[in-house]
Amino acid sequence: MTVLSTSAMIRTVPIGPYELTASEHAAVLAADRGGTPYVLLRDGDGRLMLFALRDDVVTIGRAPESDLVVAWDGEASRAHARLERVGGRWTVIDDGLSRNGTFVGDERVAGRRALDAGDTVRIGRTVLVLRAPQGAGAETITATDTAGAVSLTPAERRVLVALCRPYGGQDGAAAPATNQEVADELVLSIAGVKTHLRALFAKLGVDDLQQNRKRAELARRALATGLVRPADIARDQE
Repeated sequence: MTVLSTSAMIRTVPIGPYELTASEHAAVLAADRGGTPYVLLRDGDGRLMLFALRDDVVTIGRAPESDLVVAWDGEASRAHARLERVGGRWTVIDDGLSRNGTFVGDERVAGRRALDAGDTVRIGRTVLVLRAPQGAGAETITATDTAGAVSLTPAERRVLVALCRPYGGQDGAAAPATNQEVADELVLSIAGVKTHLRALFAKLGVDDLQQNRKRAELARRALATGLVRPADIARDQE
């Protein structure tokens, strides 16, 4: 575990709820380059902590036997929650043992909740920010893991390709196509597009994301795993 002093800080870079100094931000970037997923948080003295997630299960609480001890936080329980890696993705689990609950963003966790890189997990007054560098933990998706395991109907594939259409441009700032744009291209109703998207959300494992993140993550996974290839978009744009 790395602990960085925040005395005489000039606050600069925001990550989650925290403002980092230049030296703290440099330490975070170095940890990112290391490739091991980790969480960042501040202790009771305001010092930045980087806790590497090297084991598949990490317990969190005030008890000394916890893997990640938050002894300074009186609102955290002795055995509060745990982080668990399942199939290459990090999850947070609160089985009801915590007195004040565990939250991802503003939503209370009931049982298990899947996490994405950048998600914030609140344990008492302490906020953990998940950092999963590319190739480690939550962000890792490979074509062999996903593309070969996902079976799409022809209609679902057409909707997925249409959703990814804007990513074939050259401006580098694409966003997925809207429901109306997909409907217009495929001559479908909005309701029909939504039905296919719901099935795609489930098949590509983005059902548990916040609504405003599902479409972009669906497109990202489709392109990252080869379900939609650049050639598919280019051919359809000709």
